[in-house]
Amino acid sequence: MVTLDKSLTCRDCGQQFLFTTGEQEYFASRGFTNEPSRCPDCRAARKADRGNGGSQSGGGYSSGGGYSGGGSSSYGRAPREMHPAVCARCGKETQVPFVPRGDRPVYCSDCFSRERASR
Repeated sequence: MVTLDKSLTCRDCGQQFLFTTGEQEYFASRGFTNEPSRCPDCRAARKADRGNGGSQSGGGYSSGGGYSGGGSSSYGRAPREMHPAVCARCGKETQVPFVPRGDRPVYCSDCFSRERASR
């Protein structure tokens, strides 16, 4: 299937932006069926707002991805925000890429690997 770059209109700022062939392939590889509705700048601004006291409701779905069309393997993503936690198995202090809610156990990377291998 050959895809071409598409020109889309950002729903926030109204600017035209390009949804490149590479981005389309990335979306398809992740199982996304909708095209992005925000330009890379508005996506980045929205992501920054959520990270700085924006909505903390826990839904957590991103509506457009956090990358720009640079073609690099990281897609322009910022480093993950890490949160402190205590491993439920060994008691070691660790960092995890999500906010622990308390209703499920959190494991350090070593214990997580052991837990996953035992399933």
